[in-house]
Amino acid sequence: MKPIHKFANGVSDPPRSTDDAKSRPANDSDMELLDTYSRAVVSVVESVGPAVVSITVGGKQFHQEAEQVGAGSGVVIAPDGYILTNDHVVRNAKHLMVGLTDGTRLSAELIGKDPATDLAVIRANAAYLPSSILGSSDRLRVGQLVIAMGNPFGFQSTVSTGVISALGRTLRSTQGRLIENIIQHTAPLNPGNSGGPLVDSSGQVAGINTAIIAMAQGIGFSIPADTAKWVVSQILTHGRVRRGFLGLAGRQRPMDRRIVRFHGLNNHDAVEVLSVDSHGPAGLAGLRAGDLIVAINGSDVQNVDDLHRFLSDWPIGQPVNIDIVRGQSRRTLEIVPKEAVE
Repeated sequence: MKPIHKFANGVSDPPRSTDDAKSRPANDSDMELLDTYSRAVVSVVESVGPAVVSITVGGKQFHQEAEQVGAGSGVVIAPDGYILTNDHVVRNAKHLMVGLTDGTRLSAELIGKDPATDLAVIRANAAYLPSSILGSSDRLRVGQLVIAMGNPFGFQSTVSTGVISALGRTLRSTQGRLIENIIQHTAPLNPGNSGGPLVDSSGQVAGINTAIIAMAQGIGFSIPADTAKWVVSQILTHGRVRRGFLGLAGRQRPMDRRIVRFHGLNNHDAVEVLSVDSHGPAGLAGLRAGDLIVAINGSDVQNVDDLHRFLSDWPIGQPVNIDIVRGQSRRTLEIVPKEAVE
């Protein structure tokens, strides 16, 4: 026998069936949450949308019979026409055209590129363009709302939403090089989204969309904004990214708390060495796969970007001391970085 529920007024009532619950309309709090979500997305789109551009890549001069060999997306990062996009979008381009959301089309030129991170900077021949803000990807959290914007399949100003599903991923570029600290998210991407921004709910660019996995559902990848800011500063200063070459592939990894306490380390994460080029600087210095890099010249190392930032300012050819944890022991190796050659 089903239990009878008695209320304060003494009137009894049988329990409602699950079908009754399903037929009830959403309550006010549910509607309010959905409305808040919608307003957040609309606000971001209205703020960042005008800064998102389409990029057309031509193999010949542009005219009515122009040969189009590629297309993608980009985001304006400075009002004087600087645009951030993917290296693979503009690679081998002889001519570039940029399309704004208001229908304006502008010629553009390549300023610099970095295949190691699949990023490139181009500049449109215009001024006072609507621009966006590169945010900080360090504050991103798994489950956070993100919005992808771009021009998939040539459909201008397309928006999709999702959440961050993982951080710290690694991905190989089209040239086979490993890109670290990738953001994985669920905002749907399609061909043509490459180079477009991944935006957080505050309207700041959290990453640059770079790839999808064919035949997979809901898996997209973005280069984090912190990496993009470093690459942009290098390109605008030197015309290219100058970085020391150590000859290793690594990823961020949490360290055992006992190791952190035993060695008195300040950082709880380190760079785990995945592979080493035996003929490169790291291999010649004795670094091995499985080693944990915890410091470089006394500066704490928690992720691969820490190594990149240090090496970008370090004189190439000058030795550096790298502290590692191998097994239970800590040791220091002297490595002489070389300049990476594309």
